[in-house]
Amino acid sequence: MRYNERELLSLARQPAEKAAEIRMSVPKKGNVLKKRLVKLVVNFLFYFRTDEAEPIGALLLEHCKITKEEENVFSISFIEEPERKYCFECATEEQCQEWVEALRRASYEFLRRSLIFYRNEIQKMTGKDPLEQYGISEEARFQLGPPRQ
Repeated sequence: MRYNERELLSLARQPAEKAAEIRMSVPKKGNVLKKRLVKLVVNFLFYFRTDEAEPIGALLLEHCKITKEEENVFSISFIEEPERKYCFECATEEQCQEWVEALRRASYEFLRRSLIFYRNEIQKMTGKDPLEQYGISEEARFQLGPPRQ
């Protein structure tokens, strides 16, 4: 994926939907868990050393699988590279579950499916497409429909 480093750093400084200091391990460093500040902003999960303001890494939460591994441990792996797994250890099972839910809701695909669902529900209730009032073209509305097989 191509990205602009300055824009990514700017995004990392935005207010987080969720943030906490938790222990994590990254794929290339083995199973060593280190305390990191983890910050969810839109569909990026940034991680920082606890004493630094700049992120040391970022995960784009698209085409990934979020799995609850143990009582207070979850992981993020990527569909294209399932062996590339990031593990996170939370203080409690409750904190772990909150992170898993927040991360699953953060992807573009989740938001797209939610938009389609609510659009269809509003259309059933009112008989009108709620996107018409915003001048969204037929072509764009077609893209919001269920994927073709």
